Amino acid sequence: MHGKNWSKLCRDCQVIDGRSVTVTDVDIVFSKIKGKSCRTITFEQFKEALEELAKKRFKDKSAEEAVREVHKLIEGKAPIISGVTKAISSPTVSRLTDTSKFTGSHKERFDPSGRGKGRAGRVDLVDESGYVPGYKHAGTYDQKVQGGK
Repeated sequence: MHGKNWSKLCRDCQVIDGRSVTVTDVDIVFSKIKGKSCRTITFEQFKEALEELAKKRFKDKSAEEAVREVHKLIEGKAPIISGVTKAISSPTVSRLTDTSKFTGSHKERFDPSGRGKGRAGRVDLVDESGYVPGYKHAGTYDQKVQGGK
């Protein structure tokens, strides 16, 4: 476990109370427990570090009781996700990303559901039907002429 993860664990599990155990105490215990050339601690060293913090956090209790209390603080806890940004939905962003409002050649890149057409939407495929690419009613001339008679 790295020092950053150790510090986050102590913060998330409320081992750090701000009075008897501070962030500095947690960092000092980590530095004391890890080896000189190491950046991480093993599980055995982790347990040893918890014992060190237990003595500081629960001074009025015996060493065994203090360790038990720290174990209770840590048991069954998961990391708290903090500082994660959420997607915002501002009118500007929605206007720019709504494919139904696209115009011109950009409109041709998406199907009616808003899903991209892939290569067909990006590459000009040669259409020799005689109609311009953006014309939607290609092939309906005969129907109009016959319908008009």
